[in-house]
Amino acid sequence: MLDKRNFYINGAWVSPAKANDLDVINPSNEEACAVISLGDQADTDAAVSAARAAFDSWSQTPKEERLALIEKLADIYEARNAEMGEAISLEMGAPISMAKTAQSGSGAFHIRNFIRAFKKFEFDRPLGNHAPNDRILYEPIGVCGLITPWNWPMNQVTLKVIPALATGCTVILKPSEVAPLSSHLFAEFVEEAGFPAGVFNLVNGDGVGVGSQLSGHPDVDMISFTGSTRAGTAITKNSADTVKRVALELGGKGANIVLADADEKAVKRGVMHCMMNTGQSCNAPTRMLVERSIYDDAVKMATAVAGATTVDAASEEGRHIGPVVSEIQFNKIQALIQKGIDEGANLIAGGVGKPEGKDKGYFIRPTVFADVNNEMAIAREEIFGPVLTMIPFDTEEEAIKIANDTVYGLTNYVQTQDPAKANRVARRLRSGMVEMNGTSRGAGAPFGGYKQSGNGREGGVWGLEDFLEVKAVSGWGTE
Repeated sequence: MLDKRNFYINGAWVSPAKANDLDVINPSNEEACAVISLGDQADTDAAVSAARAAFDSWSQTPKEERLALIEKLADIYEARNAEMGEAISLEMGAPISMAKTAQSGSGAFHIRNFIRAFKKFEFDRPLGNHAPNDRILYEPIGVCGLITPWNWPMNQVTLKVIPALATGCTVILKPSEVAPLSSHLFAEFVEEAGFPAGVFNLVNGDGVGVGSQLSGHPDVDMISFTGSTRAGTAITKNSADTVKRVALELGGKGANIVLADADEKAVKRGVMHCMMNTGQSCNAPTRMLVERSIYDDAVKMATAVAGATTVDAASEEGRHIGPVVSEIQFNKIQALIQKGIDEGANLIAGGVGKPEGKDKGYFIRPTVFADVNNEMAIAREEIFGPVLTMIPFDTEEEAIKIANDTVYGLTNYVQTQDPAKANRVARRLRSGMVEMNGTSRGAGAPFGGYKQSGNGREGGVWGLEDFLEVKAVSGWGTE
């Protein structure tokens, strides 16, 4: 079993102030695969103190020096990508083929995108020709607490750590205690790259412990959190007394609007996208809204695609889906599937219980409900598992109304071969992102949501701006 109990504080691997061991469980077999320690106030204080001490020097470091270190980190990450994929697969159950590509690869992808955006970013700008002696200065906000989830570990770690370091902030990373191994490895990459002591720190812990200590800490200037809306609300409240900036990327209940003139692969694509990562993505298209004239055919297609979706251990190569991350998640998803049955939704694939032959591990049957209405719990709650709900609609206006009838507003999807219709619907959807006809958003596009899906944006120039203060200076001297 791996021993990962040390923290990375002030440029060194250190023992916890007080032992508080926690097993990391392999979700494919329910067995402990590693042990970490949960930090307490003394560990949090030490990490914040190190970050605070390092801030003045790091924030004044020339842009070129920070860029060089991040480029070195990118090279190290890419050279050790396979190790990272193995860590992610072990800790959270992503099938190894996916873990080494999409999961681990997302980290390298974001680092390179931030490098491109950072090179072009101007930290010192004139206000305009009307005010030749005014300058707008973009300056790092300070010490940042970064709290990341277990479902896409490196996707979220790099979306926070890299822009924070690039802009001159210093950080304390608290990864999910459920999936901490990848972040431990990332800290090794940071150390190998040679970042100055105190610039990057890692402390493991849970939300009520280190998470709350960071969000309420008077010497932390900003919290960037990705996770559940419930936890995001608690973090916001705990941060209020110190009036720190809080950036949140929270839950979602994405609608996938399949119009009658959608391409023939739209339904299959939507089901597969929902099931990807075992449904554990905040931007998953979990509500498929289908125009009634093609609804029956769509139900048949969804049944077939879900039935062909295989489930297996994360260690096995292939295109299957793995387990969900934990027993807690497994039990939550099972309860919601049962809730859908009890509410009268038409179960057309999957259902409660584990797939045949999968007695060990947190495996879920790929599940699809048809004839759902938007008042049912399965249409309103973020299930975070391989569960799709299908809802018929009659008009474009009705589809938009159903799609927007949610507390969330992260990602919506539109399927139609009519460009004017696609654009018209996209403008009406109340979400931070809209993807149309299977086209992914471009590199560096902003990631974030409306309403209870959070605030702020991650990725590209928007991700850099999240960690910056804006200073207006008048009477700027001519040098």
